[in-house]
Amino acid sequence: MNGIKTFFEALWVFLLFMGCTLIFYCGILWVSEEYNQYHRYDEPKGRSVKVFQLNDAEFANLPVWRLHLFLNHGE
Repeated sequence: MNGIKTFFEALWVFLLFMGCTLIFYCGILWVSEEYNQYHRYDEPKGRSVKVFQLNDAEFANLPVWRLHLFLNHGE
């Protein structure tokens, strides 16, 4: 009888683990789907302004300036 009780306890733990894993997996899929529907590259709405703008086009093409942008901003 003790072996049967141990078997059912192990089965209960396994089913509980699988149920929690399934709930977690469905939650991850739901969050992923919600995030994929978010269009982060759309044009902003409202009173948005451009934060960074170069005034001199020749200055922007200098290799030193491009290196500066890459090191500071990753661009």
